[in-house]
Amino acid sequence: MNSRKVYNIYCDESCHLERDHQKVMVLGAVWCPLEAVRIISSEIRMIKRSHGLARDFEVKWVKVSPAKTDFYLEIVDYFFNKKELHLRAVVIPDKGKLNHKVFSQDHDQWYYKMFFVSLKAIFDPQSRYRIYLDIKDTRSHQKVLKLHEVLCNAFHDFDKKMIERVQQVRSHEVEILQITDLLIGALAYAHRGQRTSRAKLALVQRLRERSGHSLLHTTLREEEKMNILVWSPQE
Repeated sequence: MNSRKVYNIYCDESCHLERDHQKVMVLGAVWCPLEAVRIISSEIRMIKRSHGLARDFEVKWVKVSPAKTDFYLEIVDYFFNKKELHLRAVVIPDKGKLNHKVFSQDHDQWYYKMFFVSLKAIFDPQSRYRIYLDIKDTRSHQKVLKLHEVLCNAFHDFDKKMIERVQQVRSHEVEILQITDLLIGALAYAHRGQRTSRAKLALVQRLRERSGHSLLHTTLREEEKMNILVWSPQE
């Protein structure tokens, strides 16, 4: 019987395409023990209900608005108050500085490398992991298969005993994935220096207050709650 602890990892990405005219890219993963998933999902739905929102209302950065500021602030506070929840994020401040030709790679190969950089800080060989990603486009299925292969090869997990699965899900059905979207959206907003929305600025400020970090710099490697790597091509 396999007694190793199981963790779910919920991954999302912001502006990951090569030519989307956005400089800043963020890869993020919110993770927690498998046994905590049900209660966390239920508690998030209760927060929605307490603000008069439907059970299936999708928490998303693009939906942050003045009318829902208090709701989104409560979601941010919930993340910090819930000890089982953790964020690992990698911020690429300027995709325009990438030179794939020098490293004999294309953008897709670099994308898989960056996912490895994102997740290697989470993985413990003595635990088991189930990774869930939002469905993005028609190529998502092949990308998920490739990502599973890349991660398993990188960790010599050829029998998939550590990284048990990498699977697509629909974000509107998965509360914890929605938190990932919200947090990485705030990070991207901060790194772009945007000030277009008072509601979004309030969320960024709450993240700074609760984390104790500027959000603009790499945190200590040992940071467990909100671990951020600001990556550059030289690293």
